[in-house]
Amino acid sequence: MTSGAWNDSIPGIGTFFVGIDVAPGRYRCDDGKGGWWVRFAGPGGGDPVGSWPLPPGPTEIEIAQTDFAFETHVSTPWTRIAPPRAPADGSPAEPRPVADPALRAELDTIVARRRPLLWLAPLSVLALGLLGSPLLGSLWLVGLGMLAVLVALGTPSVSLDLRRARELERRRDRYLTPQDFDDDGRAMLGRVQAAVDAVRDSEVNRQGLLDAVDNAVTLPRQEWEIAQVLARQSKLRTEHGEMAAGAAAVPEAEAALRPLREKLDLSVEAVTRRVEALERYAERARSADEVLRAQRHLEAIAEKAHEYDELLADTVRDDLALPAIERLTEQGDELLRTLRARLAEAAEAGDELPPPS
Repeated sequence: MTSGAWNDSIPGIGTFFVGIDVAPGRYRCDDGKGGWWVRFAGPGGGDPVGSWPLPPGPTEIEIAQTDFAFETHVSTPWTRIAPPRAPADGSPAEPRPVADPALRAELDTIVARRRPLLWLAPLSVLALGLLGSPLLGSLWLVGLGMLAVLVALGTPSVSLDLRRARELERRRDRYLTPQDFDDDGRAMLGRVQAAVDAVRDSEVNRQGLLDAVDNAVTLPRQEWEIAQVLARQSKLRTEHGEMAAGAAAVPEAEAALRPLREKLDLSVEAVTRRVEALERYAERARSADEVLRAQRHLEAIAEKAHEYDELLADTVRDDLALPAIERLTEQGDELLRTLRARLAEAAEAGDELPPPS
């Protein structure tokens, strides 16, 4: 698998995990002619939807927050042109999967080590052709040569995709999906991701006016660490609810559960403060965007200021040129009087013409 960077671009060929390789959002490729794509939606990607063959020209695709993976086979890369759309009913968006930021590089390293071995398959086919050609003739060699080419073209991408998927499954503790959280956990994770996306997609961040390197490293780490805590809280909340339901008629059990609930509440308060800190950072990024837009408006106004300066200077010169302008006006009036006289003379001359027969 060719892995996409957690940025605004996805290679044209490969399978990419949402939240690990790619960010959700709307993507566009310049030419999808004859290609195809598949979105693996639903829990674990169990509800795939796709399109094939794609028409010539630009193609757009919406990778949702809840998609598990995205598979593509087109000739041009995909570029992220917009963040994911908010739900039409105004409800909070479903959070996307979250992964350990080091997981992607680890998977890439495993796949890279395996890549040279993939050429053994087409080379084996060619070797078989060479061994069999003395007995079966040149057509046998040509046929196996064509088969070797097909194997060489198809085997690497498919094999690497499968290998990477297997390695990801073995590291199930290194990523979390929305199903790993209860309602409260999903709501809090949604707030985290909204704040991270607000900073990441802000104009000041794109223009490098924020510490883009620090954001690229720190924000994914913050998201992953908070998500781990939220998943543990979700698990303990569920277990606590089950124990509380069973201990409803046992005062001693209720008393024993009370300090556990207090500790859980303290943990929730602590992670909430961390989330609120992220939200304050996102709000500052939005405020900085507003200042940047205002600055650009001021720069545009400043670029026009010289025209106003020139206008003022010309106005002063016009004051000095008033006598000359007045003379020109008098000359114009004289020309106008002369023109009117000539028109009157022409009208009189027209009256003297004989009527048409």
